[in-house]
Amino acid sequence: MRMFFTILICKILRFLGGLLGRGSSLPGEIALKLDPNILRKLKLPKYVIAVTGSNGKTSTVEMISQILRKNGLKVAYNKEGSNQIEGVTTFLLSDSTLGGRIKSDIVLIESDERFARHTFKHFIPTHYVITNLYRDQLTRNGHPEWVYDIIGQSVHDGSQLILNADDPLVSCFGFGRENVIYFGVDRFAGSTDQNTSVYNDGKYCPRCKAPMEYEYYHYNHIGKYNCPNCGLHRCDTRFSVTDVNLSDGYIVLDGKYRVTLALKSIYNVYNILAAYSVARLVGIDGEKIAQDISSYVLKNGRVITFTLGGHEGTLLTSKHENSISYDQSLRVARAYPGDTTVMIVVDRISRKYFTSETSWLWDIDFELLEHDNIKKIVLAGAYASDLAERFSYTGIDPAIITVNKSVSGALEDLKQNTVGYLYAITCFSDKDKIIAGIQVEKPEEE
Repeated sequence: MRMFFTILICKILRFLGGLLGRGSSLPGEIALKLDPNILRKLKLPKYVIAVTGSNGKTSTVEMISQILRKNGLKVAYNKEGSNQIEGVTTFLLSDSTLGGRIKSDIVLIESDERFARHTFKHFIPTHYVITNLYRDQLTRNGHPEWVYDIIGQSVHDGSQLILNADDPLVSCFGFGRENVIYFGVDRFAGSTDQNTSVYNDGKYCPRCKAPMEYEYYHYNHIGKYNCPNCGLHRCDTRFSVTDVNLSDGYIVLDGKYRVTLALKSIYNVYNILAAYSVARLVGIDGEKIAQDISSYVLKNGRVITFTLGGHEGTLLTSKHENSISYDQSLRVARAYPGDTTVMIVVDRISRKYFTSETSWLWDIDFELLEHDNIKKIVLAGAYASDLAERFSYTGIDPAIITVNKSVSGALEDLKQNTVGYLYAITCFSDKDKIIAGIQVEKPEEE
């Protein structure tokens, strides 16, 4: 009766929250108070797939769901993005019968990297994807190796680990384990022999701290590495991107399956590869996966096409306090083949806590915007002066840079003064301030 009552209350609260446009966490929070062991009591399906890491969780989970649903499977996942234990509890109980049986064929979980340990002490995923570990939200997460230790507490025997082989810290999760699958990207035209980012987090081995050697880099510390001291190296991959052509907008998976890219970013390539790896392990044909994911436009609002004063543009949602996320957005703007205007907005550091800490701006490779196609740069928001100070240390011509602490004012100016295509780059906390001033193009419903 306790389980019945707890699930019923959660369902009611979730329904009421849905009417108000809220309620992804609170129903689960109350359910856990009513029965702290409710997650242990659920009858889960054959596949319970979890995804965690610094970046790419939401996009990867959405693409996995897209593939699985296209192949006739019913999927339960936290599509609202509420990825701590309360949000996970909400969507699981919402999908269960009053007797505690999950109704969907597959459970798919996006899990916050710091809180996965709390969720997976109640049940163990059958498949556990770890995407990457980067410098991310210093005030919350500290050093990536600290996050590695925290995620390690969520890894249990019985889960098949699906790891990014190109990230040396992530690959360490597979050390000493047998049930591990690796995915990675082969060398391509955009790979480099030397690290080209502002900093080098791959300089030393995460396992023994000796100097690391790289055969090539894809970006930052992601690439093919080897530690001569302890032997840590990029493991052989079961699933691979064997060809990348960002200019023409396609990749080839496992030498066979061509996928057209809706977003021409190496970041997006890794998300697609992780989703492909999971789908293959579940038993879906590679050609079918490629068809289902080709030209797929994410529905999670991380990439939005729009118009502003007759100018076409794309809003790229990067993570504040995460330099690699910003670097990838800057690379997309840099790669545009025509004249380009770039707007960067930092109006608020975080939605969750107050901080004016902006040292992370100095980790971002804004030097990428020193390129022939970049004709105008607009720095906007409350921290526009912090951005301007950082840009003063680049080689970018100050004449093309405009500073405006008003986001709405910057958008008004751009209605008349955008040069070419417009890329607006900001975080979740500031995205709505941009959306309020643009005309968003709605993605086609399936």
